[in-house]
Amino acid sequence: MKKIIAIQGAEGSNHHKVARNFYGNSIQLKECMSFDELVDSLLNKSANLGVMALENTIAGSIIPNYALIDKYNLHITDEEYLNIHHHLMALKGQAIEDIKEVWSHPMALLQCKEFFKKHPHIKLVEDVDTAEVAKRISKENLQGIAAIAPKIAAEIFDLEVIEDELQTIKDNATRFVIIQTEKPKINEEVNKASLKFQLDHKRGSLAAILNVLSDCKMNLTKIQSLPVIETPWKYSFFVDVTFEAYKDYEKVKAIMEIMAEEFKILGTYKNGRK
Repeated sequence: MKKIIAIQGAEGSNHHKVARNFYGNSIQLKECMSFDELVDSLLNKSANLGVMALENTIAGSIIPNYALIDKYNLHITDEEYLNIHHHLMALKGQAIEDIKEVWSHPMALLQCKEFFKKHPHIKLVEDVDTAEVAKRISKENLQGIAAIAPKIAAEIFDLEVIEDELQTIKDNATRFVIIQTEKPKINEEVNKASLKFQLDHKRGSLAAILNVLSDCKMNLTKIQSLPVIETPWKYSFFVDVTFEAYKDYEKVKAIMEIMAEEFKILGTYKNGRK
């Protein structure tokens, strides 16, 4: 079966870059302008895999995406940590003095704010997606307009990079996951899991679960709480754990099934951190 990869954003975006890193250059993309649209494309089978950003070292967790994975029973099969680089690009033959406006995603504009303080003649305009703006500049031959986008977008849409590495904080990474509707086969080379559980309101219930994770040699790399819809003051916990021995992971699953009011495995996969 041919792989159709749903990405948030357009060709040339960081989501596209992750898809290409996993599956090569000759992939069929399904471009989605929102994460809801991305999930819909998996549910209606117009794509069979999706690339979804889950957290960023500057912006933190993308909480609605945890809720989407949970609500629609999607399965995480892989992850990648991608260093984010912002580049200023426009039609060829222009210098930064020729640029009147920069269009890009609000997060990209925010992460490059210090750079543009040095160029007050440039108006910053929020747009839907970094790479989609680069595509529009190329297609419509827009002079005096620049995009902030990954360098891959300049290559694809034949734009010139005017300035490299605009981001204020240079150590900026995003964690992306690969998601699908079908439950994958698990091999014992996996060493990371994403889990969800709910607890009752007994004192120390969360501490007890965390102790179990520690006793079973799980390394807790992430914990995130989300309110349970329509149940005030009730929370679900989403945790990521890494482990060395698969048998330790099987043990912790068995114990958490008993201890938690609700227990769910969102994915078991290979740790993307090198």
